[in-house]
Amino acid sequence: MEQDYYSEDVLKKLQKIELGILKEFIQICEKNNLDYFMFEGSALGVVRHGGFIPWDDDIDVAMPRKDYDKFLEIADKKYSKKYSIMNNDHNPKFPLMNTRWGLKGTEYKTEDLKDIPGEFGIFLDIFSLDNVADDDKLMRKQVTKAWIYEKFLVLSGVKKPTLYCYGIKRKILHSIFFVAHYVLKLFHLNSRFFYKKSLKYTLQYKDDETKRFAYMFHPQRYMGVINKSDVYPLRKMKFENLEVNVANHVEKYLETRYGDYMTLPPEDKRHIHPPYHLKF
Repeated sequence: MEQDYYSEDVLKKLQKIELGILKEFIQICEKNNLDYFMFEGSALGVVRHGGFIPWDDDIDVAMPRKDYDKFLEIADKKYSKKYSIMNNDHNPKFPLMNTRWGLKGTEYKTEDLKDIPGEFGIFLDIFSLDNVADDDKLMRKQVTKAWIYEKFLVLSGVKKPTLYCYGIKRKILHSIFFVAHYVLKLFHLNSRFFYKKSLKYTLQYKDDETKRFAYMFHPQRYMGVINKSDVYPLRKMKFENLEVNVANHVEKYLETRYGDYMTLPPEDKRHIHPPYHLKF
């Protein structure tokens, strides 16, 4: 629950800065004809709240791979004085498959990444959507390999990863993952190794025309597989004071991702990113 980590004023200030980052991100995308749409909890926030989920502390966007790569190229060349790019290509010890685009002059390191060196500003989470095979058997093979290597990627850098389960199951898994983290270190299996392995399968159908794409690293393996026909054409909806892109059938995505997404979860199951260090 957010009260454990943020006062109401601090959370509102954090959200305001993140909204400014999103606004600039959208301007860059529109100027360069790059596709993006609201993703994960931010897509849920658009539909259920018209903005932030009240306790949410980050913004999530997704981009097709070619637009994702192009955005990072533009951001690196033209916006590097204002924003930092945090991903495994820029920091080989970063143990995630997505990018955090962080505002320089601020600091926001989440609890799970407290031991990772590097420049961590208040950020926008950017996820790449990659082509998956149209054949279900081939898709499952591709996603499973990418997903497994990504889990090892996380464990190689994180002692206590974020989990979407609770109670005794959460405690048991954290104990197992703590041990696994040090086993990987013992055998000198580092984040860069697992990132490259996962990326190999993530990009397996990069040059093919497929009917589906996916963010392959949800807690459940195939949860992130999306029909492109459910995304395009993109439509506009309100997120706080901005007009943002959402998937054309965003409700279908939310039902797959969250089930009964219009019902608020109980307070003890409201997911946030616990801050290890936060400085405005």
